[in-house]
Amino acid sequence: QVQLVESGGGLVQAGGSLRLSCAASGRTFSNYVMGWFRQAPGKEREFVAAISRSGGVTLYVNSVKGRFAISRDNAKSTVYLQMNSLKPEDTAVYYCATGKITTMLPRDYDYWGQGTQVSVSS
Repeated sequence: QVQLVESGGGLVQAGGSLRLSCAASGRTFSNYVMGWFRQAPGKEREFVAAISRSGGVTLYVNSVKGRFAISRDNAKSTVYLQMNSLKPEDTAVYYCATGKITTMLPRDYDYWGQGTQVSVSS
C-alpha cells in the first residue's frame, strides 16, 4: 500500500522559510513523479511544484517561482519543498502526491498524503 506522509509545516512570519518533507513507502520511489499541491480555505486545490523521477525536470506555479524549490532524495524515498520569502497568501494545507507524468494536473496523481498546515502571518 502506498503511503505518503508530509511533515515540516507550521506557523511562520511573512518573509520566513519552511522546509516541507514527504516520505513515501509502498512502491519504488524513483519510478514515480512527485508533486506538491496546496489548498487554502474556501479554494480549490492548487498545483505548486512537481519533480520528475530523476529530479532533472521541475515545474512550478508562477506564484512561487524563485521562492520555492522542489527536490528529491531517491535513496531516502523523500521529496522536499523548500519555501523561502513566504507570504500570507501561501497559507494553506500542503499535500504531496505521486504519479507517472510530470504535470500540473491533480488528476494525473494517483496517491496523496494527508497534508500539513502552513500558516504565514503578516
